[in-house]
Amino acid sequence: MEQIVPSTSVGKRTYSVDEIQDMLGICKRKAYDLCKSGNFSIVRIGRTIRVSKSSFDKWLDTSQNNGGM
Repeated sequence: MEQIVPSTSVGKRTYSVDEIQDMLGICKRKAYDLCKSGNFSIVRIGRTIRVSKSSFDKWLDTSQNNGGM
């Protein structure tokens, strides 16, 4: 039986705060502070914060090119 795969697959569109913490090597409190800073887009789902992958990646690329966060 052949499996049907959609022609367009949707990749990961958000990061969790824990993923931001791990990527940047910072403590959890600093990761939450960074998410609340307004430097990139976040979405609140109840008490959970999800970070827009595209806006975070753009912010990180810009920060790296400018010498730091």
